[in-house]
Amino acid sequence: MRLAFVFPGQGAQYIGMGQELAQVFMEAAEVWGEADELAGYSISSQCFFGEPAELNQTEYAQPAILTASLAALAVARKFNIEPVMVAGLSLGEYTALVAAGVLTLQEALPLVQERARLMQEAVPVGQGLMYAVLGLENTVVDKVCRQSGGQVVIANYNAPGQVVIAGSKKEAEAAVQLLKEAGGKVKKVAMSVPSHSPMMLEAAKKLRPALDQVPWKPAAVPVVSNVTAGLHTGNYAEFLERQLYSPVMWEQSVRFMMDQVDGFIEIGPGNSLSGLIKKVGKNKVMGNIDDFRSLEKILEKVN
Repeated sequence: MRLAFVFPGQGAQYIGMGQELAQVFMEAAEVWGEADELAGYSISSQCFFGEPAELNQTEYAQPAILTASLAALAVARKFNIEPVMVAGLSLGEYTALVAAGVLTLQEALPLVQERARLMQEAVPVGQGLMYAVLGLENTVVDKVCRQSGGQVVIANYNAPGQVVIAGSKKEAEAAVQLLKEAGGKVKKVAMSVPSHSPMMLEAAKKLRPALDQVPWKPAAVPVVSNVTAGLHTGNYAEFLERQLYSPVMWEQSVRFMMDQVDGFIEIGPGNSLSGLIKKVGKNKVMGNIDDFRSLEKILEKVN
């Protein structure tokens, strides 16, 4: 069976994530232990027993989700479940690159910490917002964003009839009002920065030197790029820089992978990506690996 692994981005975090797999499987526990040493603080304690308000901050959420996802990946590999293609939403693209052997955990974690720090630094908490928009055509959302000013844009193309907008607080709130009037359903996203918007341009430029220092390795399996919704061709630094201020083409990425795989498995906290993929191809979603029960379900299907 040709499987695609997909990895979640920021917003998937929750207190307790990864704890069960770490208690049951040495492979997962080892990933958490290594991440704790690399990070300079206990990511595991923060995730297993911490406070939601702290974990939801960008600088903590991103390293935490990367670690939780890689720990779940280690468990999948223990049972010889391997992908033929990988992708990740936003931050999850870094996890996908580790899964493909392009990066190691030792390289990815400091990079993600720097990315998160620069993103948070670029826009003070409360000055930028993100909202999920459901039930409207993309063209309608795009038109409303343009009417609301140059600092609010479509940041994520998640699924048919579901996008995320991001921008400055004032302009995003103005857009929300117009979107509601147009008949859309709008929900605030648990993000402390307006990712994938022009407000991240400065952070992207500052991240580039760190990206240029990475010894990128050839991918063992194809990796799909958020920016192009096509395969990475080796320009990892360029595309990860652009990713910060460009829209995430997730729906387009799923459609690209759909004809090349038999099923999708979401690896890491939550199952939000599975829900999005079902809107494109319901019968292709195998499930997720987040805890012991979800792992058992996947093993039943794969075997």
